[in-house]
Amino acid sequence: MKALVIACAYNEGVKFEATCDRIAAFLKRRNRSRVMIDALVIDDASDDQAPKKTALKNNFQYLRNDHRSGIGYSIRRGYQYGLKNKYDILITIAGNNKDNPDEIDRLIEPIVNGSSDFVQGSRYLSGGNYGNMPLYRLLTTRYVHPWLFSLVSGRRITDTTNGFRAVSAAVLRDERIDLQPDWLDHYELEPYLFCRVIRLGYHVSEVPVTKIYPDKKLGYSKMTPITGWWSILRPLVYLFFRVKK
Repeated sequence: MKALVIACAYNEGVKFEATCDRIAAFLKRRNRSRVMIDALVIDDASDDQAPKKTALKNNFQYLRNDHRSGIGYSIRRGYQYGLKNKYDILITIAGNNKDNPDEIDRLIEPIVNGSSDFVQGSRYLSGGNYGNMPLYRLLTTRYVHPWLFSLVSGRRITDTTNGFRAVSAAVLRDERIDLQPDWLDHYELEPYLFCRVIRLGYHVSEVPVTKIYPDKKLGYSKMTPITGWWSILRPLVYLFFRVKK
C-alpha cells in the first residue's frame, strides 16, 4: 500500500519548517515493510519561502497555488494529486506544527487492516493529548462543535475540528462525495467530508492523537473568530437543512 501525507501552508514560516522536519524524521525512522509513505507540500501562495525551501530540503513533493485559495482548496488539490498518483491512503496534517507525525502509523492502521475507511484523530480520547489552547478554542472544539456535528451526522464524535486524519482513496472516488464546489474552498471542506462519509455509511473510527498549539508569539491560527467559525459550521447547517447533499 501507498500513503501520502499532505501538509498545507500559508505563511507559517518556522512552524511549517518544523512540521516538515518532523515528518521527514518520522519517515526515516519508520518500518516501510507494510505501507510506503510519501509527503506532499501544498503552498497556498505563501509570501515566505518556507514551503518550497523545506520541501526541497526534505525531498518532498511540492505544489504551489497560483494565488491564495484557502485550506479547503489546498486539501482538495492534495487529494486530487494523491488519487492521480494512485495512493491508497491520504493523510492530512496541520502545517503549523500542532500535530505529531510519529502518530501517523496509528492513524492509518485501521485503514490498513480493513476495519475503517476514514480515521479521525482525536485529542480528547483516552490516550490523546492537547495543550497551550486558548480557553474559547477548548470549549468550542471539545463541546460545541462536536455536539452539533454529532447531531447532524447521527454519530457521536469526540473531536470534529481536528484536521489530522486519514481517508481511504476509495472514499474520495465516491461520486456521491463532491468536493469540487467553490464554497468548500476554505474551512468548510473538512467537516463536510467527515459528515458525508458518516452519513453515507462508511466505516469511521477515531484514534487518540496529540495536538499541541504553538507558542502564542508564533500565532495560534489563521482562523478568524467570526467568519472562520461560520466556515466550519456552515456545512453542518447546510446538511441539516438539506441545502446541500
